[in-house]
Amino acid sequence: MMNKSANRLHFLDAIRSFAILMMLQGHFVHALLGTEYRDNDNAIYSIWSYLRGMTAPTFFTITGFIFTFLLLKNKMTGLQNPRVLKGIRRAVKVIFWGYLLRLSFFAISRGTLNPSFFYVDVLQCIGTSLLLLIGVYLLFYRKDKDWFQRIVLCLGILIFILQPMYGKCILEFLPKTIANYFTNRNGSIFTLFPWFGYVCFGSFMGTVFLKYKEQAQFYLYAKVVLMSIGVLLVYFSSDILMILYRFTDVIVFKSVAYNNFLFIRLGNVCILFAVFLMLKNYFSDGITTKIGGNTLSIYIVHFFVLYGSWFGLGLNRFFHRQLTPLQTFVGAILFVFCVCVIVLSYYRNEDQIKSKVNDFKNRILTVIPDSFLIEINDILQKVKKLRYIKR
Repeated sequence: MMNKSANRLHFLDAIRSFAILMMLQGHFVHALLGTEYRDNDNAIYSIWSYLRGMTAPTFFTITGFIFTFLLLKNKMTGLQNPRVLKGIRRAVKVIFWGYLLRLSFFAISRGTLNPSFFYVDVLQCIGTSLLLLIGVYLLFYRKDKDWFQRIVLCLGILIFILQPMYGKCILEFLPKTIANYFTNRNGSIFTLFPWFGYVCFGSFMGTVFLKYKEQAQFYLYAKVVLMSIGVLLVYFSSDILMILYRFTDVIVFKSVAYNNFLFIRLGNVCILFAVFLMLKNYFSDGITTKIGGNTLSIYIVHFFVLYGSWFGLGLNRFFHRQLTPLQTFVGAILFVFCVCVIVLSYYRNEDQIKSKVNDFKNRILTVIPDSFLIEINDILQKVKKLRYIKR
């Protein structure tokens, strides 16, 4: 990625590592902490709940940032840019895993699909957001990078401002599989809007960093600007929206101001970026890079361990909202540690594991009689011929 300055890459990986670790502990606590301990008047629980709310905005923002940075850093443009096809493949892979993790083998055994299979979760939303971002790039790359920069910034603002309007849509005229990307009325956890807005803001930040990163004192200015914007959004964005409403009489400004979670969370993300920029010299090619580079694998493993995925036999099935605060605290630490160890150990020994799997396959094949394999091959050839004849 950023090969000229290791630190400039590592602070991004550190943010991504922070986000995935926050997600792991957040899901664990949310799923297993006893109901009687979920008290918003409790300072510790209230702080934890607020910090947990930063995870998804951070993830979507950093996704847009990193993808755009790598996309525009390449000198080739349009479909000739290898990052375009790589991004499409990555997006499709993420969407695929989003659906696969929600598949229930028990439902399949009954000849049906579980309703939750069609819910849109974070992976489908991130994957679709990447495809949209690539589409925006392909539409405007012929102009210049400044055009793309302006478009993604305007899109992000527009998506946030119009949230009260599209947030109420039910979209009954669309098939539920499609509608689930735009409304949570059917059970979706994440929807394309407003979350694509964070990807757009992250994309805008990526273009700014790419444009000015070589200039002297840029990182100093970036810290100050991000911190200032973050404080402004967190503490004053609602007032600014109300001022816009009074000057324009556009009711949507007032609606956003009264439920201003999007701009406030964006402010949280800006402050978080500023903090990690301040610490960027302390990050190196170590554990944060490894965790930040394997977020999809970590998400997949955590989903199996916590929710059980295909068979539903995860921790949530046995301890759903039953743990005490102490048990939850210790359990969350162990959960985060174990999931990361599983993923990082696999990639450390990936070649050996694949070699053993191939050896196991070969041993199985040696046990199976050659006549049986020949018969299976004949059947497959006949099926291919039938398909060709039908065509």
